[in-house]
Amino acid sequence: MKPVIQLLHFGYHQAMSCIFPVAIFGTLAISSVVDIPFIHRYDAILLILLGVQYLMYRTGLETLDEIKVICLFHVIGLALELYKVHMGSWAYPDPGYTKLFGVPLYSGFMYASVASFLCQVWRRLRMDMTGWPGIAPSMLLGAAIYLNFFTHHFIPDFRWWLTGLVFIVFWKTRIIYRVRDATYRMPLSLAFILVGFFIWLAENIATFFNAWKYPDQHETWQLVSFSKISSWFLLVIISVIIVAQLKHVKASRPKNTG
Repeated sequence: MKPVIQLLHFGYHQAMSCIFPVAIFGTLAISSVVDIPFIHRYDAILLILLGVQYLMYRTGLETLDEIKVICLFHVIGLALELYKVHMGSWAYPDPGYTKLFGVPLYSGFMYASVASFLCQVWRRLRMDMTGWPGIAPSMLLGAAIYLNFFTHHFIPDFRWWLTGLVFIVFWKTRIIYRVRDATYRMPLSLAFILVGFFIWLAENIATFFNAWKYPDQHETWQLVSFSKISSWFLLVIISVIIVAQLKHVKASRPKNTG
């Protein structure tokens, strides 16, 4: 009976950590079949997601520090979206006033939702890590991965070399997470793969509801290429590196005892 209870508690915390991602995909789904009067769809999505973030903060579901991390990821994601749309990797065909160079501002929230999930699950499962490679190797690898998303359009794509480096750099790194009174461990690289796969599933849902379109989806929707799993795998790594370093910095701050 105890394993069932543990699984239920684990599932509950995972579900609560997914509130913002669920809000995004729920909004995309509903807005694709329900016409919102007097406002463009992309503009309405942005307003709704800003409202969700405000409510999550006011109700205590997210802390101020977590909101700051989400804003950081929104900027990082939006910069990547601007470049990718400019290069023709995908497009946002619908009109909207809150579009910048063809990119709706709500799109950054899709990257921020990954950060929201990581921050929430880190706090709820009281996560920690062992064997962390340190700030220099992790941040340099994260920067190289992010840069490769831009440079592979005009120089060779190094994603598979970078993927190999991920397994080398994080070979000894383990996630420690706690469910009630039990402590569990998981190789960090395995967590990267699992999260990347589930984001790929979510991406299929998002493109089905016209959140954006890849070039081969303009005529009719089809499954997103399996190669995108590797892209999300690498993006998750960037997210985990940034969140882990921010958590480490926060933990190392002297506590105010006054």
